[in-house]
Amino acid sequence: MKQILLGLILLGAPATAQAGLCDGAQTQVEFNECTAMEAEDADVALNEAYRAAMAALKELDASLPVAERGAAAALLAAQRAWITVRDQTCIAQGYYFYDGTARQAGINGCLTLITQARTEDLWRLVQPG
Repeated sequence: MKQILLGLILLGAPATAQAGLCDGAQTQVEFNECTAMEAEDADVALNEAYRAAMAALKELDASLPVAERGAAAALLAAQRAWITVRDQTCIAQGYYFYDGTARQAGINGCLTLITQARTEDLWRLVQPG
C-alpha cells in the first residue's frame, strides 16, 4: 500500500482521490480492479457530459447563420484529441511503476482524475458563465 500511495503522489493525485470504492481493497489485484471500476465510472460521467455539451453546441449552431456554424464540429475534434492526450499521458505516468504490480492502478488513477476534470469542463460548455 505504501508503494501505491507513493505512486499517487508521484502522479500528482491526492491520496484521497482513491478513497471510497477502493477503501476495502486488501490486495494489489483488488486495488487494480477497483481503480479500473473508478475509471469506468468516470468515463460514464464523461460520456453523459459530452452528450449534453454536444446537444448544447448543436443547438447553438442551429441559431447561427450557416456560414458561422462549427461549434459541434469543434467539440468533436477537441474530444478526439483530448482522448489521445489523456490516454498517452496516463501511459507515460504508468512508467513510474514500470514492471510493478501497481502500474495499472497508477494508470487507472490517472485516467480517473483527468477524466473527471474533463467532465467538469464539458459541463461548463452546457452552462457557460
